[in-house]
Amino acid sequence: MRRFGRTLVTAALAVALIGGTAGWASGDSQAAVTGPPPGTAAWRADTVSGRALPDPATAAPREVAAFFAGLDDTARRQLLRSHPLVVGNLEGAPLPLRYEANRIAVAATGEARYASLAAPDRQLLAFDPRGRGQVAEVFGDLEHAEHVSVIVPGSDNDAATYDAPRTPHTGPAGMARALREATGSGTATGTGGGTAAVAWIGYTTPVGVGLDAADGRLARAGAVRLARFTAGLDAVGAPDPVLFCHSYGSVVCGLAARHTDATDLVAFGSPGMRADTAAALGTGARVWAARGPSDWIADVPNVEFAGIGHGADPTSAAFGARRVPAADVQGHTGYFVPGTQSLAAFAAIAKGAPR
Repeated sequence: MRRFGRTLVTAALAVALIGGTAGWASGDSQAAVTGPPPGTAAWRADTVSGRALPDPATAAPREVAAFFAGLDDTARRQLLRSHPLVVGNLEGAPLPLRYEANRIAVAATGEARYASLAAPDRQLLAFDPRGRGQVAEVFGDLEHAEHVSVIVPGSDNDAATYDAPRTPHTGPAGMARALREATGSGTATGTGGGTAAVAWIGYTTPVGVGLDAADGRLARAGAVRLARFTAGLDAVGAPDPVLFCHSYGSVVCGLAARHTDATDLVAFGSPGMRADTAAALGTGARVWAARGPSDWIADVPNVEFAGIGHGADPTSAAFGARRVPAADVQGHTGYFVPGTQSLAAFAAIAKGAPR
């Protein structure tokens, strides 16, 4: 009877989570964008210097890196001009080539909502216009950085809204800029050493706080893409990254954890990581967690029932993550505000704080 009672309580909490008593009431169901980038069919049909091109769907990033290493500049630029959407999103391709390819791909859409992304000083590591659009941007010199951080955001982030006006230090780009400045690495496009930060919207995020945000479907698709993205960083010689995972993005990180080479996973404003404990994530990375006192995520029940809800609270003692101080954080998105305890701790982690 006790077990049955606990099941009923869990079910009731899950229903509350779906029904909105915790604030998860609105939002449209999203179709996850998965698979290789647009233009893959034409890429597969092409050759360069008599060589078949690596299949974006099956070639490992290290294979892609080796392929491009065997091409001269003329052949690389031929592929860039013919297949910008593939080259720009191909994990393992040279970074400068991807930046240029994505500028071309953005401009080719002719859509005003993407126009700012085509500016010559932007370093886009990914751009996919399908659906609501996906984008990843580099802040700093990723080719020569000693430390790399990746911001994995939650709901309501996509390529169309990426450059929309936001409160400073919020949103993926604002968080990446704030983190890089806090590490003392200078301007967003500075060169040489130091840290680089990537704002990664490489998956289809939930819209609003409806069933998509309470379900793991989009997170599972995102986890596959995040794991491949980190493999792509490794293939081009970038340092193993620190993953900063906000809100629903922490669900993505939790599911991807065992498949990445991240040195650290930092979950903040998290509804859960789909694991009962940090050890259950199956990663050798250090696991950190932060939650501010006024973050509404605390009102979300930490349950998982019939696939709904994301499980244990990463900031609980039982979960076993290292706690990040966040007593002065305001709201759900204030973790990167300059002067906060959380940003100071994040910067130390990003620079490889001693174990």
